[in-house]
Amino acid sequence: MTDSNSSPAVRLITITENQDGQRLDNFLITALKGAPRTLVYRIVRTGEVRVNKGRVKPEYRLQIGDVVRVPPVRLAEKEDVVVPSQQLSNSLANRIIYRQDGIIVLNKPSGLPVHGGSGVAYGAIEALRAIYPQTEFLELVHRLDRDTSGLLMISDKRSVLRVLHEQLRDGKMQKVYLALLAGKLKGANHKVTAPLDKNNLASGERVVRVSREGKAAETHFKVIERFEDCTLVEARPLTGRTHQIRVHAQFLGHPILGDEKYCSNELNKTAKDKWGLNRLFLHAQEVSLQLPNQEKPLQLNCPLAPELVQVLEKLRNARV
Repeated sequence: MTDSNSSPAVRLITITENQDGQRLDNFLITALKGAPRTLVYRIVRTGEVRVNKGRVKPEYRLQIGDVVRVPPVRLAEKEDVVVPSQQLSNSLANRIIYRQDGIIVLNKPSGLPVHGGSGVAYGAIEALRAIYPQTEFLELVHRLDRDTSGLLMISDKRSVLRVLHEQLRDGKMQKVYLALLAGKLKGANHKVTAPLDKNNLASGERVVRVSREGKAAETHFKVIERFEDCTLVEARPLTGRTHQIRVHAQFLGHPILGDEKYCSNELNKTAKDKWGLNRLFLHAQEVSLQLPNQEKPLQLNCPLAPELVQVLEKLRNARV
């Protein structure tokens, strides 16, 4: 994004590759940080916003070279923004396992949300923006639950983000998770197609339930290793619903150990006392995707978090 000010108040912003194809209303919400959508639509409707000196509608798709006139707007003063600590930024910088071709792939630790909100000051995306302050565009390709570790993809190029979102929608991006399920899961392979519905409790907590009125969801589970009281599986989600793997595991009758929402306190306490499991045993291990202008798919692998490796070592030692 390049700026040249025609006056101290009005900005003329020339659209670059990073904004190419973006809707005008979404572009303005980013350019006018803190502005409500109602204000954005009003200044477009009244002609205060112009593209190439002409009026356009909010849904207009910006093109490279367009010049957008952004008027001054008065916004309520915001509280000081909380930025990630230098220690967290350094730690995440060391966890970046791939950065080229328009994507950044991070080995996200358990306990770190992917973005701020809902009482959380910041998450992985805000930390990455602090690590790369000169990068104009940084957006999440997908999301991971706060307590899930492993591969998290971020794009620093809008054209690449569009392609990856299409692959996610079309089911062409393959993701593999490792999960430790409670109990002995019979059979080698299971396909769960139970539809999922999101609900917000009175406390504000979000939970997901299997429901006929829910959205279609599909997860494939493959048994990797069996232990006395639990089963290690690969989980391949073909859709990307909130808490999908966790709820589908619960639907199988074998919830993921360490899951405070969908696994019982008794099972979680046993896993903690016997094997030292202090977190959700769900790890985003592999991803396969097709990047623009590349013939071969990009395949990335993220090693299992050390604390989960220790749990598996205890389980294996217990049966020797």
